[in-house]
Amino acid sequence: MAELRWHPLIQDWVMIASNRQGRPQMPKDYCPFCPSFGNVPDYEVLEYDNDFPALSQNPPEPDEGIANDFFKVKPSYGKCEVILYSPGHTVTMPELSYDHMKKLVDLWCERFNVMRSDEKIKYVFPFENRGEVVGVTMPHPHGQMYGYSFIPKKLQLETASAKEYYEKTGNCLFCDTLKNELEAQKRIIFQNEHFTVYLPFYCEYPYGVYIMANRHVQYITDLTEEEKYTLGATIRDTVGMLDSLFDYRFPYMMCMHNAPVNSGDYSKDFHFHIEFFPPMRSADKQKFNASSETGAWAHCNPTCPEETSKELRAAYAKFMESKKGE
Repeated sequence: MAELRWHPLIQDWVMIASNRQGRPQMPKDYCPFCPSFGNVPDYEVLEYDNDFPALSQNPPEPDEGIANDFFKVKPSYGKCEVILYSPGHTVTMPELSYDHMKKLVDLWCERFNVMRSDEKIKYVFPFENRGEVVGVTMPHPHGQMYGYSFIPKKLQLETASAKEYYEKTGNCLFCDTLKNELEAQKRIIFQNEHFTVYLPFYCEYPYGVYIMANRHVQYITDLTEEEKYTLGATIRDTVGMLDSLFDYRFPYMMCMHNAPVNSGDYSKDFHFHIEFFPPMRSADKQKFNASSETGAWAHCNPTCPEETSKELRAAYAKFMESKKGE
């Protein structure tokens, strides 16, 4: 079964994808993303269609006899892709060169354009899940991209807030957020010519850093070639910073927020940025989203962003020192 079901309490679509339960257990010492096993060609970075997608551009019709006038369903239309970062099975992102990272950014942009060329797709979402603690079973370095036929609720809220702020002030909410963070300085981790990495004033996670474009752009594809190069470098160094925090491969969820596609004009009020959601609150303690966070969406950060920013700045300095001479 693969379909979308309407959740009337939160006015959002839920992906029902029981077909994914049939994913086979990978044989020991086998990786479908390593060229040596013959499943993929030699590559530097590569798009790979998900073998067990939750969404597809040729979805099955929803099962009969389940929906009615109250319970609403529709086909699970969309696209699910895997983005392979490197052919090296155990390579981590901080080990990749800036030139290699630029190729990865170019691939994200290429696939973003392909997905949004389908007018049925309304939101394109590049992301990465990293680490067993967030459910990753495939260690090969990779992320994913989903193209949804709807705008997911969190993005609906974010875009509506940005539009409301613009209508009231004539300013971009994200630009003003960045301006105020830069004036405060306390939560800024590092900045380069094109991007700023900081821990937001309202951060929900102890180490939940944001990467914000310094220039107002609504899509990753709007970046110049120089900005794309710098974005790759900034993402690599941010992950390296997190890995240096406690000297192990730090788990996280990395989520790229672009404006919706095929859904109107967001050019003045939406601003490309990346949000990290690392599930650790210390070296050996996990931050769980328990009842308050999950059931009420009432987040509680058990740390002070001004203090954890100091830890992250020290970790960034440590990582950059380790890369000297490369």
